[in-house]
This record gives sequence, C-alpha cells and structure tokens, in this order.
Amino acid sequence: MKQNQYSRRTNAIAREKLANILLFEVSDPDLALVTVTGVEVSVDKSLLRAFVTCDADRYDEVTAALGRARGRIRSLLGRALGWRVTPELDFRIDTTTDEAERIARALEVVPPTIAVEKDEFGYPVNADGRAGAPGAPDDAE
Repeated sequence: MKQNQYSRRTNAIAREKLANILLFEVSDPDLALVTVTGVEVSVDKSLLRAFVTCDADRYDEVTAALGRARGRIRSLLGRALGWRVTPELDFRIDTTTDEAERIARALEVVPPTIAVEKDEFGYPVNADGRAGAPGAPDDAE
C-alpha cells in the first residue's frame, strides 16, 4: 500500500493498539509469544493487514487462533482506534525473521576454498605460483 507521512503515522498507531490488544486483552494461549511486526492500513481505513511472527513450528496454530479471535480483536480495535470505520482484519505470517536466520546460519559456514590463494581473476594459484584456470591449457615452455 502507498506510504506517506500520514499513512506511516496511521500504521504506527494501529500497530501499537493491535499489539496491546493481543498482549493484554486476548487470552488465547495459542497467541502467546506472537509479535506484531508490521501493519498496513488502506487509505480509506477499511482494511488493516497485520504481519505477525512466531516460532516456525507454530504457524498453523497461530493462524487458526487469529482466525478464531478475529471478531473480538476487530471489536476491541474499533473501540481503541476511534475511527469512523472499523477496518476488516487480514492477518499474515511474517517469515522474514526465519529467512534472516537461515541466511545467518549459511554465512557461518565458510567453505574451505575461501582460504585458497587466488589470482586477480579469482582462479586458484598453483604451488609453482602460476594461476591455473580450470580447463585452461598450460603455457607451452
């Protein structure tokens, strides 16, 4: 959705109110340790898309719990926001933290070829000091 100063402020307010509702007013144990990572509110405030994150093995359980509590959350959010329109809620699981964790784990594993000395083209340098490109013919002597 389009972002400007007004919509960013609206999104921040809606995110804060929604996080407080999930933390203090909804007592579903399936929604424990759920974090609201972002909120996008449409220009006419009729749709609120909330991005939530949790443990990777709990995605289905959290999605089902949010579906069960959608009406209660919407009612509480409508009162908390005080807008003329109470937005429809669309919850999405945010997997960016899982992707970042996967990339961090991949970067921790350093391949053994990193330590091999290379020439300016990236080819390994042989023991005799000559660069040896794979499949390249050796210079005739």
